[in-house]
Amino acid sequence: MLDIGYSLSRRFPDPPQTDYRRVGVHDLRHDLFCGDVYLADTKADREVSTAWGWVPVLDFAWALCDIVELLDQDPRGSRSAKPQFAELDFTESTDRMLFERRFGWVDIAADWMPVEEPPITFSHRLLRREARDFLHDLIADLTDMHDGLADNPVIWDLQARFPRMPA
Repeated sequence: MLDIGYSLSRRFPDPPQTDYRRVGVHDLRHDLFCGDVYLADTKADREVSTAWGWVPVLDFAWALCDIVELLDQDPRGSRSAKPQFAELDFTESTDRMLFERRFGWVDIAADWMPVEEPPITFSHRLLRREARDFLHDLIADLTDMHDGLADNPVIWDLQARFPRMPA
């Protein structure tokens, strides 16, 4: 089972004067909602997580949805034996989260993990569904906390681009 989660940082609060109705893509992706994120294999009790406190969590959710789609470019889909690669780089460091899809499975590892530690692995279909659920749940949490964010057209576009998937 895949669990994707986050925690917001108290060390990097969002500026109180922010007009969330009008904030642009750059600020939404890089300057607001900082904290930490994780992807966990709850069955194996393993995870890939950050512990820095400054990761823009909305950007992470957005980038994760983009990566899942990028890993689905081969027209053979889950029948493809050719590996497909993607990486999520963290802007403020050289650390990267690494994704490799072969057949219908995606291995997820990170630069900061010990070399001998194997990646966590999920089906591409599950990763797509959970990434989109995480994005929508995160947006719901953030719009509850920040007045006006639900009225931001960038958020509307993001939700329309990555709709929830049926179970």
